[in-house]
Amino acid sequence: MEKEISIKRLDQVKDIFIFSSFTGLAYADVKKISKNDIVIGLDGDRWIKTKRTKTNTRSNIPLLNTAKVILEKYKEHPDLVQSQLLLPVLSNQKMNAYLKEIADLCGINKNLTFHLARHTFATTVTLTNGVPIESVSKMLGHKPLKTTQHYARILDRKVSEDMQELKNKFKIANS
Repeated sequence: MEKEISIKRLDQVKDIFIFSSFTGLAYADVKKISKNDIVIGLDGDRWIKTKRTKTNTRSNIPLLNTAKVILEKYKEHPDLVQSQLLLPVLSNQKMNAYLKEIADLCGINKNLTFHLARHTFATTVTLTNGVPIESVSKMLGHKPLKTTQHYARILDRKVSEDMQELKNKFKIANS
């Protein structure tokens, strides 16, 4: 996220990947997101309210500041001026190819694909930060909670680290 990228096409792909990481939207949903999908929620802040392309399930997602900044950056993009779309999303194939270039530039040895952004939202952005799994499931547009629970399994490592930290605190307190 912090990496400065001077190549415009790669910077654009990075931004859209980060947007998805902070909204949980899948590629098809980011590609079609439009001005009509941004509404004012119960809390008075901007939300994305859209139907998922894959499941036709409604997703309601409060916009985190990082996502707002990215939307603001692209609101005058020449490819979007004549449309209702909010982001200049390339084909999935190109996005994934450019993500591989970005991974190389950043020294990331993981196979970076666009779907990883959705996974990042589910684990790193929400569940790891204490957002209840039911809320995460709703934002992801999952029908059965079981679909979201597969993301939670990855968090066993986090639970282990947290408990190790707790054990260390008890050791210090008992010393």
